[in-house]
Amino acid sequence: MVTELADGIWWFDLQGVNAYLFEDDGDATLIDAGAPWTSGALLDDLDDAGFRPRDVSRIALTHYDLDHVGALNRFGTDVTVYAGDPDGAILRGERDPPWNNRKTAFQRASRLIAADPEQPVETVAEGDRIGGLDVYGTPGHTPGHLTFVSEERSVAFVGDLLRESDGRIESSPWVLSHDTGAVKSSIRRLAELDLDVEILAMGHGTPFVERGGVHLSDLAGRL
Repeated sequence: MVTELADGIWWFDLQGVNAYLFEDDGDATLIDAGAPWTSGALLDDLDDAGFRPRDVSRIALTHYDLDHVGALNRFGTDVTVYAGDPDGAILRGERDPPWNNRKTAFQRASRLIAADPEQPVETVAEGDRIGGLDVYGTPGHTPGHLTFVSEERSVAFVGDLLRESDGRIESSPWVLSHDTGAVKSSIRRLAELDLDVEILAMGHGTPFVERGGVHLSDLAGRL
């Protein structure tokens, strides 16, 4: 299901995981790419929003997880994928996640299912800019987790750092996180930036379209 959250900001609800499209000055940035089994739904949602895969200028990944990278190879080789480190190195097949952490063990097993992407994968870090989005390092759910923000357009794409459940915002749970202490630190630090955003777009659950920065600060205060 596709929903336009604001002018040029699209939410693709892909059977339990979210992807987003951010238009800026004629460019279209896809944020995350769903799971392998939702790739058809993602392309259908793109079409419903008036886009084809070749209209996507770049793909920005909040992190490496099977349910966020599964449709990458449906977008051809001309689109650059951007990811944090070490998630990008894992995605390129340059390193294997270790078995000694619940999260990285799951990532390692996932590599048996998800093919390495055909596109170039470039590493980005806090302070970089992808299209019209500022990059922030928010490790915890994975070591290389990123958040993408446009205060001009009043939106923050927070990936799996946060999730929404029954109208309540929550942090990434222990069972799904590489380091819950780092999750909490990333949430607090992001809240301290006092981001001027209405839309808070997470990887799972229904995104908030109002008072996104306030919701983020409220969560940080509960941690």
